[in-house]
Amino acid sequence: MKITIVFGGSSYEHEISIVSAITMKKVLKNSELSFIFVDKERMLYLIEPNNMKSKFFSSASYKKSKKLSLKNGAFVVEKMFGTQELSTEVVLNLIHGRDGEDGKIASLLEFYNLPFISPRLEASALSYNKLYTKFLAESVGVKVVEYQHLSKNDPREVTLSYPLIIKPVRLGSSIGVSVVKEKSELEYALDVAFEFDSDVIIEPFIDGVREYNQAGAKSSEWELSIIEEPQKEEFLDFEKKYMDFSRDEQVSSAQLSVELKSKIQETFKKIYDPLFLGSIIRCDFFVIGGEVLLNEINPIPGSMANYLFEDFEAMIQRVASNLPKEHKIIIDYQYIDSIQQAKGKA
Repeated sequence: MKITIVFGGSSYEHEISIVSAITMKKVLKNSELSFIFVDKERMLYLIEPNNMKSKFFSSASYKKSKKLSLKNGAFVVEKMFGTQELSTEVVLNLIHGRDGEDGKIASLLEFYNLPFISPRLEASALSYNKLYTKFLAESVGVKVVEYQHLSKNDPREVTLSYPLIIKPVRLGSSIGVSVVKEKSELEYALDVAFEFDSDVIIEPFIDGVREYNQAGAKSSEWELSIIEEPQKEEFLDFEKKYMDFSRDEQVSSAQLSVELKSKIQETFKKIYDPLFLGSIIRCDFFVIGGEVLLNEINPIPGSMANYLFEDFEAMIQRVASNLPKEHKIIIDYQYIDSIQQAKGKA
C-alpha cells in the first residue's frame, strides 16, 4: 500500500511528531512510504525516505527538499513547467498537538478529497481539548476523574484536595504539566501551565492508581490492541514520553481478569464509535474501585501506538480500506432556476 505520512506542524509537539514519523519508517516495512514535512511556517516539503533522520530537520536541511501544494485529490510537486502529483492511497496524519490533533489537517484533507487516517473535525475538536473530552465521556456514559477548570484570568481558587495534577487544556506529551503536593506549590505550577495555554484542568493526583492503555480502530470489524499497564512512576515527564514515542517493539499485555479486560474494551468502544471512525486512537484509563474511568484520549498517539498491536501494518491497511466517506451533496441549481423562472413570469 502507498502511504503518505504527514508530520511536523506548528506545534509544541513538533519534535515528537518527527520522532513518530521516523519510527513509522521502521514499522511499516512492507508499505511504499512517502513523507510530507510541515515546518513551523506551515510550508509543505516532500522528504526522501533516506533523509528521515532527526538531524536532517534540526539542521534545516529539509529546506532543500521539494515544496508541495494541494489540489483536488492529490499533493503536488511544483515544477518549472507545471506540477506532478504525488501518488498515494492513503494519508496518515502524524502531527501531534496543534495542526494535527485540533482538526486543521483533517479539514484540509477532507476539503481536497484525499483519503486519510485521522480523527475528523468533530472528533479532533472534542479530543484536543481536555475539558471537552470530559464532556464527551460523560455524554456517552463513561466516568471521568473529578476535575476543576480554570481560565487564565479566573481567581486561583482550587476546590479540590491536595495533591493535585495541573494540565494545560490543549497540550499533550506532559508539556506544562505539574504535580502539586501542597498549596505553596500551586502558584508556580499554574504559571507554568498558563505559559502554554489560556486554560487548565486540575485533577486529584491519585498515587498508585491502576492505569491501562487501550488503542484501537474500527475497519470492517473492531481492531483492538492489547491492553498495556504502563510503567509505574509518579509522573511521566516530557523527556520520558519523548523516548516513549520512539517505541517500535510490541510490549507485553497487562495481566487482567476477563471481566476487567471486557470493561476496558467496552468503554473504549463507547468513546470511539462513531465519532472516531477513520482513526487509530489510544485511550488511557484509570481503574478505581473496580470502575473504569477515562483519563485521556490520545487522538494521534505517539508512533500511532504501533507497539500495542500484534500486526500493526496489516491493521493500518484494513483501516485504510474502510474509511468513512463524506456524504455527497448534489447541487443542481433547481432553486436558483425556479426563482429566475418566477421572476421571468412576473
